[in-house]
Amino acid sequence: MPYGLYLSAEGAHAQDLRMRVIANNMANVDTVGFKRELATMQARYAQAIEDGMVSPGLGKPEDIGGGVLVRQTKTDFSPGPLKKTDIPTDFAIEGDGFFVVRKGDQTYLTRAGDFRLTAAGQLQTQQGYDVLDETGAPMIISPEGGPWRVSPDGTITMAGGDVRTLAMVMPASMNELTKVGENLFQASGGTQPVPADQRRVAGGFLEMSGVRPAQEMIALIETSRMMEANINMMKTQDQMLSGLVNRVLKV
Repeated sequence: MPYGLYLSAEGAHAQDLRMRVIANNMANVDTVGFKRELATMQARYAQAIEDGMVSPGLGKPEDIGGGVLVRQTKTDFSPGPLKKTDIPTDFAIEGDGFFVVRKGDQTYLTRAGDFRLTAAGQLQTQQGYDVLDETGAPMIISPEGGPWRVSPDGTITMAGGDVRTLAMVMPASMNELTKVGENLFQASGGTQPVPADQRRVAGGFLEMSGVRPAQEMIALIETSRMMEANINMMKTQDQMLSGLVNRVLKV
């Protein structure tokens, strides 16, 4: 394959992957607690160098490079805007930290606080996963206990005097968090409780999506134009190659 055609194809492929990431962000612009993804680009070696057939730095054509690739997608954990709902089971974390939920026999982290109460008084996510308290047990708010209130530190006090505190944790590093779908994260390196003086929970509020529609639309237009430019380069080089072949065949 002509080298220019190869570079253009790699560029178009990288922009296609980036467009998919941006499209997913835009699809979740109204998803509570959603964290946007960023596609990080990186220059790549030529395929021959990647396959170990040629060493880099020898001054050969392969040193020109192999275009770009999407090395990874990273999550932007910047906090989203808070929206007042006045719904008692809505909670928003102000600052650092994650709620802890249990799905099956696994625990996960989330910033989505649009919880609900079951008939038995269990606080659950919209998908039906138990929200845990600081002891690791399911959060129970007795439906027969009368009114209850939430303190700024995430402590829920019921009318009968029973007190339960929402679990709030932080991973050792944000880089250890992996998205597993349904607005949940898994921490590969363990977690630790958020210090008591740093716990801030707003009852009756929700943290909305961290996606900014205008910003994502600009990125989408930029990406589509870059993809179009790479495709046009592929067409131009294909036409040049076809013309060259035709001339050789005529000779």
